Amino acid sequence: MGNLFCSVKDAVSARNAAVFYGIHVNRSGMARCPFHNDRTPSMKVDRRFHCFGCGADGDVIDFAARLFGLGNKEAAEKLASDFGVSYDSGFHPKQSWQKPHVIKKNQRQLREETERNFYRILTDYYHLMRQWKEERAPKAPDEEWDSFFCEALRNLDKVVYLLDSFLEADEEERTGIMNKYGKTVKQYGERSKAFRKEIMESGERKVARSIEERIRSIKSGGVERTADDCRTAASGHDDHGSSGITGEDWEGTGKELRVERRNDPVL
Repeated sequence: MGNLFCSVKDAVSARNAAVFYGIHVNRSGMARCPFHNDRTPSMKVDRRFHCFGCGADGDVIDFAARLFGLGNKEAAEKLASDFGVSYDSGFHPKQSWQKPHVIKKNQRQLREETERNFYRILTDYYHLMRQWKEERAPKAPDEEWDSFFCEALRNLDKVVYLLDSFLEADEEERTGIMNKYGKTVKQYGERSKAFRKEIMESGERKVARSIEERIRSIKSGGVERTADDCRTAASGHDDHGSSGITGEDWEGTGKELRVERRNDPVL
């Protein structure tokens, strides 16, 4: 349940939902409140919504629940379905031996699925570019610009324009936008996948390097300790600073130590 709510809130804003469900939102983010007889725009819509007229307030799930008279769970499921948001339902039925019944999709269902995929790819790429613009910006004036930062500068405004146009368009206009920008949006989707794959592989390489460095450190530390032990033994001092070898025994012990050093595989 928590996964459903979090996934929907992360992917869809109240403004996205308002526009998608036919409520006009102006450039200032104001709209006529659908929850009371609002003659002038009095509802501010962004990630959340708030009406200065009737006091209605909440997140995107609260908005959909009020708009369609649903419970929070049903509203979240509707948003996930309408906007193509994937989530783990927590229900994993056992496999059945029966052949699954295949339901053929009609033209309207196929078009709606295409619209959801188009919107999902755009929003995914939009969030990535915001991340690149913030996290990969140069820290100093003379620092070389990161390629992902440059990509965000080039494409972020284009994607925002596409998202706004797509959400405010009617069915026929959305079809025209998908036909015109379909190849470009497909490239955005491939770019997002490639970036996430690169990050995953980079993380695996970092873990492997960390393990290798740890192993080398352990091996290096073992050699140094062995050498220190030999020097301590040769000087004839134990850990308390006293000699454990008498003058009479020194000559023979020195020879034995030299033999041990020559045969010591570590040194």
